[in-house]
Amino acid sequence: MINIENQKLIEKYLTFWEKLEATQKNLLLNNSAEKVFHKDDSIYSADEECLGVLLIKTGMLRVFILSEDGREVTLYRLYPGDTCVLSASCILNSINFEVHIAAELDTEAILINIAAFGKVANENVYAENFSLRNAMERFSEVMFAIEEILFSSIEKRLANYLLDQSDRAGGDKIKVTHEQIAKDIGSAREVVSRMLKVFQEEGLIEQGRGKIVIINEKGLEKFL
Repeated sequence: MINIENQKLIEKYLTFWEKLEATQKNLLLNNSAEKVFHKDDSIYSADEECLGVLLIKTGMLRVFILSEDGREVTLYRLYPGDTCVLSASCILNSINFEVHIAAELDTEAILINIAAFGKVANENVYAENFSLRNAMERFSEVMFAIEEILFSSIEKRLANYLLDQSDRAGGDKIKVTHEQIAKDIGSAREVVSRMLKVFQEEGLIEQGRGKIVIINEKGLEKFL
């Protein structure tokens, strides 16, 4: 049984909570546990059994796929307040998408047993709709990521990535490596390094060890 703090988080994250019967609430609470994942931990991979339903408390998880040559392609990230619907997707018979999940930061989460959640979703239309709606939102992000890789130029993807990360950081300085950028935009590190050098020569950015500083935001926006 989890503590009161985590119980309140479950009630907040699962927006259908008030539509559940008392027995269904107890089933979920009795089958929930707090989990701690350390930076770079592998949390889920395609050849493992369904993990369960993850509710992110703190930290950050990265959801990605692997190409045949071992290159990682980031689909999206999970932040505090997010529900990991891909780990819940095995309760939805129509969904079959192989992904990997890893911790990018030390992360605290609540894990709900998949059998318990599946039973509630099968019994309660509000829980089922919650699962479907969130899965659709995540798969929309997946399709956007794939569309960007297939149809957008490297210049556009890189410029868009830098501007987005700048917004998330709340400033012009971004702490990131060339390798991480390559994973996130679905490219090779060498290609990313060459394009960053071009951006720097054009006076759009400055580079340092493990960081990039945007000095001409308008210039980057011209690539979008």
